[in-house]
Amino acid sequence: MADLYAFSGLRFNPDVVGDLSQVVTQPYDRIGPDLMRAYLDRSPYNIVRITGSKRPPGDEGDYRRRGELLQRWIADGVLVADPEPGIYAYYQEYSFEGTTYTRKGIVALLDLRGQGDRAKAHERTLKGPKEDRLKLLRATEANFGHIFMLYRDAQCTATEAVDREISGLAPDAEARDDFGNRHLLWQITSEETVARVQSALAEMTPYIADGHHRFETARLFMEECLNRGWHPAGPESFTSRMVTLVNVAEPGCVVRPTPRVVHSLPSFSPEMFLTQAERDFEVLPLSSVEEARCFLKERAAEHAFVAYTRGGYFGLVLRDEASADKLVPGQHSSEWKRLDVAILHGAILERLLGIDEDKLARQTNVDYTEESEGAIEAVNKGRGQVAFLLNPTPPEQVMAVADRGERMPQKSTDFYPKLLTGMVAMRMRIDKDSGNAQAS
Repeated sequence: MADLYAFSGLRFNPDVVGDLSQVVTQPYDRIGPDLMRAYLDRSPYNIVRITGSKRPPGDEGDYRRRGELLQRWIADGVLVADPEPGIYAYYQEYSFEGTTYTRKGIVALLDLRGQGDRAKAHERTLKGPKEDRLKLLRATEANFGHIFMLYRDAQCTATEAVDREISGLAPDAEARDDFGNRHLLWQITSEETVARVQSALAEMTPYIADGHHRFETARLFMEECLNRGWHPAGPESFTSRMVTLVNVAEPGCVVRPTPRVVHSLPSFSPEMFLTQAERDFEVLPLSSVEEARCFLKERAAEHAFVAYTRGGYFGLVLRDEASADKLVPGQHSSEWKRLDVAILHGAILERLLGIDEDKLARQTNVDYTEESEGAIEAVNKGRGQVAFLLNPTPPEQVMAVADRGERMPQKSTDFYPKLLTGMVAMRMRIDKDSGNAQAS
């Protein structure tokens, strides 16, 4: 991993904003119109007023106004910089499928130069979101949302050092998200502990779990600033990006699956579909959603899916793993073709239902839900013809695909819970004098 830096984080002043839960948000790309309105109603200081939502503003001047609002909040003491630099322990306490976890994150600045330039990605990015985030970055010169990064450390050296430092201490900030999960933040200023974390992570390879668009935007902004003749006035600048690092060796790294709902096929027959599926899949009738969930857990080591139609639940298990190489189209590695989501897309959606990559990208016949209940409800209410439930993609598989320089299929990962925007931010320090002199 490249150089990691401590920084003086910009944080909400509780004496002004009150309950932190009222001013933090989900990442911008999870915020639709309804959630946007809810956040605006919660507090005049909700961070969404600066970061916006996944829908870019129609008025270009909106970005300038957001930058001005940031300056006003800083001047009025709504946002206050920590007096000395440090790294941050960002721990999330949450429950998933009846089990309680703590996911341990370390927030620091990652140098975008050198090895930081080689952070491994697993998702494709789109032009529109990058343009939106770049305009916000120009207007604010600050980092708000986290880049969620994974790394491997079987010895858990960095997190053990952080655990020792915060043991017995109340968090410096605490919030609950929209799903009841608890988010805790401690600043760590001990030079010894910071140095130990930097040393432990010095040789680790970082993998982007969430935040691909923001990470690419950070690099675009860095090139833009350098081309203008600007210089970083310290680590807290355009040559660094605020990231949260999570060790996949820790038990709290959970990925949720994303169910698919197929709709609007002109001649879909559940009976015909199941008959065709039997050529390459074992098809097993299931009695209920509870049995369907148990089936997926029990067959997690295999390539197993659940298809739900109004006729009931059916388990599908690939008969021969080696057949994935020919059933899944495209020039991809065997590792990629043996991802559950790749088999679902290639061997089931495309081969049996005629939904190819182009239709998936345009979402002409497939919708996505966050929970299995939503997919089942869509079929029950006639908004879908068949829903597919699947197992989550293990983080190690995500990293293996990234190691090969490939991108995961669409909607392959949903890391849960999300890192909240507004827990801590980074304001850039930029020396622009040389650029102005050069321009004149």
